[in-house]
Amino acid sequence: MKEIRASHILVEKEYEAEDVLKKLSEGCTFESLAKSYSKCPSGEEGGDLGSFRKGQMVAAFEEAAFALKVGEISGAVRTQFGYHIIKRTEV
Repeated sequence: MKEIRASHILVEKEYEAEDVLKKLSEGCTFESLAKSYSKCPSGEEGGDLGSFRKGQMVAAFEEAAFALKVGEISGAVRTQFGYHIIKRTEV
C-alpha cells in the first residue's frame, strides 16, 4: 500500500487558516508558519507528520493529503480537530 509524507498547520478557526494561506501566498515558508501558528505538536518540526498510509488519518485530512501532488499545498481542510493546511512532501 502506498505511503505518503505530509506536513500540516493546524488552527482552530477558519479565519486563522485563511490568514496562514494569505501569508503563504505572500512568500512565507510553510515551515516557519507551522512553527508560529500550528496548534499541533508537529508545528515545532515545521509541521512534519512523517509518512502514513490510507486508514491512519481522519477521512477528510487523508482525502485531501492523498489528492495533492508532491510540493502542493491544500486549502483549509476542516476536521474535528480544527482547520488543516496540508503540504504533501514525499510519495
